[in-house]
Amino acid sequence: MTNFWEKPCFPACYVVFPQNTEFRRAAFYLAAEEYLALNFPEDDYVFTWCLHPTVVIGRNQVAHQEINLDFCKENNIDVIRRKSGGGAIYADEGNIMVSLVTRAGKVEPLFLQYATAEVKGLRALGAPVSLSGRNDIILEGKGKICGNAFYHLTNRNIIHGTMLYSTNMNYMVGALNPDIKKLESKGVQSIRSRIGFLEDKINIGVFELRDELRKMLTNRSVELTEEDVAHIEKLEQNYYNPDFLYGSPSKADIERSNHIEGCGKIEIKLHLKGTQIDNIELSGDFFELEQATPAFNNALKGVNFTRESVKEALEKNNPEKSIRNLRMEDILETLFSTK
Repeated sequence: MTNFWEKPCFPACYVVFPQNTEFRRAAFYLAAEEYLALNFPEDDYVFTWCLHPTVVIGRNQVAHQEINLDFCKENNIDVIRRKSGGGAIYADEGNIMVSLVTRAGKVEPLFLQYATAEVKGLRALGAPVSLSGRNDIILEGKGKICGNAFYHLTNRNIIHGTMLYSTNMNYMVGALNPDIKKLESKGVQSIRSRIGFLEDKINIGVFELRDELRKMLTNRSVELTEEDVAHIEKLEQNYYNPDFLYGSPSKADIERSNHIEGCGKIEIKLHLKGTQIDNIELSGDFFELEQATPAFNNALKGVNFTRESVKEALEKNNPEKSIRNLRMEDILETLFSTK
């Protein structure tokens, strides 16, 4: 009996989306992978997609520990969680996303087939690329241009990856490095030294490259209908659930204390579930004007643990009024001071 993986997965079947689905949010395309895996006949499917500035975090990552959520909000960078593992990535109009849905089987041979097909095609375009590790492609002398992640769903494998043509380096550095307070050239150069841009080595634009990827990986196609899109949009909504996006099996406790003039000592213990505040405990020698712990929980439970998100919740609910001479600025200083 022939082993499934002795039969090449490529060329695969290219999935053609209706024109009104270009530049949707990342969750739409992640949901499309699921839809194909659950509903389409047994085959190997590939499609490509592009995004406006977006950060996609791995299934097991804690959002605020991996990315700068405040920077993303200030710069209209979307944040989405995927169902595969691995680390956070930044993508924008210069990054081509590639999705692959295959029949069930061992993943390592699939990675090799997939990456080998891309390397062969990119070399034909004049890009000096090679395989690195299990699932990366590097531009020789420049750095990584392609990384991939995967997960299993029913009797299918889902792989998704990036193809880096160019990018907004300031956005990439600001979004993926929470500890960088200012986008200094040193920080940009550090990231830049670890990645490569295909625009430096090939004489075609990003949209032409997307067409070439289709030629590299597929030799037939199937078209999605508007009914298919409606089903995908329904699946898409699951990715926006706050518990999925910002919650996590990971839990943590954060303790902060401060002595505030005219108010007294205040100690705040936060219980986090992923990035979300799950519970708050207050202690200290302050004077309550009303029950402070319930006031703070009502104001902040479910809020992301970032300065801007907490500030918005405080401005809306004013839990500081429950404690004599406590100001909103005092709370922010207590929680987020870097001293």
